[in-house]
Amino acid sequence: MILVSACLAGLQVRYDGLHCLHNQLRRLVEENQAITICPELLGGFSTQREPAEIIGGTGEDVLVGKAKVVDKSGKDVTQMYIKGAYATLKKAKEVNASIVVLKENSPSCGSSNIYNGEFNGQKIEGMGVTAALLKRNEIKVISEQQFAESHL
Repeated sequence: MILVSACLAGLQVRYDGLHCLHNQLRRLVEENQAITICPELLGGFSTQREPAEIIGGTGEDVLVGKAKVVDKSGKDVTQMYIKGAYATLKKAKEVNASIVVLKENSPSCGSSNIYNGEFNGQKIEGMGVTAALLKRNEIKVISEQQFAESHL
């Protein structure tokens, strides 16, 4: 089974109430070969919400308490991101996910890049909180771009 960020399957769950439809991934969900998941909703967020970025590091740093996730107005939302990451890990284990395809650049889901924490559109190399936790637990995580290139 494959887990897929819900926004990539066309569900309007992003912070801005929109989606990032990836047709190939939506098709897998429609064919019951993949299941959608949104770590941020599992963490207790609603749609719409303020954008958030990791301050002081990457998702790995958040998991060990060296960085935090803050929304654009300055509110610390770290615990909600951690809660969503652990709920996603639980689901991945329940369905025995072979791979998890997550939305790149997200403070939850970024698998290669995330925003730099300054809300200026600049990206840095690193993983979001959920991607880092899944990888720490030896679950393969890739972005939608990597998925498209791999032709799974």
